[in-house]
Amino acid sequence: MTDIRNIVVLTGAGISAESGIDTFRDAGGLWEQHRVEDVATPEGFAKDPDLVLGFYDMRREALTKVEPNDAHQALARLEREFSGELLIVTQNVDDLHERGGADNVLHMHGELKSALCTSCGTRSAWDAPMLNRPACPVCQAPTLRPDVVWFGEMPYQMERIYAALRSADLFVSIGTSGAVYPAAGFVRDAREMGAATLELNLERSEGSYWFHESRQGKASELVPEWVDEVLGD
Repeated sequence: MTDIRNIVVLTGAGISAESGIDTFRDAGGLWEQHRVEDVATPEGFAKDPDLVLGFYDMRREALTKVEPNDAHQALARLEREFSGELLIVTQNVDDLHERGGADNVLHMHGELKSALCTSCGTRSAWDAPMLNRPACPVCQAPTLRPDVVWFGEMPYQMERIYAALRSADLFVSIGTSGAVYPAAGFVRDAREMGAATLELNLERSEGSYWFHESRQGKASELVPEWVDEVLGD
């Protein structure tokens, strides 16, 4: 793939599922005991902040029990060894890309290990619980919330993402359902700008017809194989 100089990779829940993080759509998954409206919307937080803070405290704690898998590590290898530009855009709020060795990661839906102060707007790295209303490290107000994008809120750094899509030679979607916008529309945006498009997913997504090529299988197998192709191994 010597003609590929700029790659944008979009990752979703499927890449972390093999590490043991339940996906949003799993019948027995993390969200089963709670309605989305209760734990993943601004309205739910306003109605019952204790429920929401406790829910995300548990999710943050769960991160300590999982490890990056071969797919995360393969993308980190691509970042290290690829001679062109690579941007990893993830819908995931876990830190498995970073722990797998990647640096150029954009979390469009925020991060579990980050706190957002609703008083001063500061974002801070955060590992501790929030249910006990800790003070903001900057303004000292007890008004922290998870720094994650809830339904009805705007994803982060959209201008940077669209700029990357416009310059991409190759757009790759890994482990996504193709059902959640705006991320589900990235393949169309990239393709209309002339990029080649590739889907690596357990099964065809809702937007598979937009991809030039779709490969089905486990991310931990497909991603390392694809990275080998890019690097010429």
